Amino acid sequence: MKKLLPTSTAGSLPKPSWLAQPETLWSPWKLQDQVLVDGKQDALRLCLNDQQQAGIDIVSDGEQTRQHFVTTFIEHLDGVDFTQRETVKIRNRYEASVPTVVGPVSRPRPVFVEDAKFLRQQTDRPIKWALPGPMTMIDTLYDNHYKSREKLAWEFAKILNEEARELEAAGVDIIQFDEPAFNVFFDDVNDWGIAALERAIEGLTCETAVHICYGYGIKANTDWKKTLGSEWRQYEEIFPKLQRSNIDIISLECQNSRVPIELLALIRGKKVMVGAIDVATHEVETPEAVAATLRKALQYVDADKLYPCTNCGMIPLPRRVAQGKLEALSAGAAIVRQELLAK
Repeated sequence: MKKLLPTSTAGSLPKPSWLAQPETLWSPWKLQDQVLVDGKQDALRLCLNDQQQAGIDIVSDGEQTRQHFVTTFIEHLDGVDFTQRETVKIRNRYEASVPTVVGPVSRPRPVFVEDAKFLRQQTDRPIKWALPGPMTMIDTLYDNHYKSREKLAWEFAKILNEEARELEAAGVDIIQFDEPAFNVFFDDVNDWGIAALERAIEGLTCETAVHICYGYGIKANTDWKKTLGSEWRQYEEIFPKLQRSNIDIISLECQNSRVPIELLALIRGKKVMVGAIDVATHEVETPEAVAATLRKALQYVDADKLYPCTNCGMIPLPRRVAQGKLEALSAGAAIVRQELLAK
């Protein structure tokens, strides 16, 4: 991306009320059959228009065609039974009923490739597509087959690589892997999690990103954040090895967080999607607040490697709030961009 400080979103954006229940995770679809297919495409067009109207430079599908950032991918795989459900603790934080791995996992057909082709036809801007990362996938399942987190992660990494290669061929410019689990299972991340992620990007020539955040603005996550103390130093555990990895871009959260900004020095040299929009509040940031966060990040990230972004996905937010936040992100980046160009 040649533009200085190109803006993007971390992931999901609110769905229209005629497609799914607003401000709700895992909301059931309100449409069926071909009407649902058409509705998803209409929602994708609307989401794309919202991003472009707000001035977002690197656009996405806003996850309009999926119910959840992890399970929608998993439900298209063989070897996972959604009728056999077990209750597990997600990221050591909250309990959820999840499907069971009952046999060897495989990908019988592409999952998001047709959606990505559709998005590519709608815009000439760079597009980013998000996939769940291997470690976050295994944390959203009950494994009754491999009975090894590491073995299952490697199998998922192979499957993700198949999907990523086809997404690249469909015209995706940046493929992002969502790994909120990286902020929890530090030993596993360093022992095999980053290696599994590198297996997922093997052979890609498009840019790759890993998104590591503190989660959606839901109660389970905000309650967890209250236990983390005055400084959130989780990134410190994994940044040194990520800095040496083959991942091109690291996406993280900085706005209204207690992440010490100096931790960005641990990934110097990487491109960084700096979260400058808080997704855990309905309050819309001012452009100056966004600019202030970006200025702090520029102490540790070269200007040509800084990508202003949101902290996380915004599907739990009202659409008008999310739109205001996108506009603030764009305006805040414009302030700092002008400052840099004036030097």
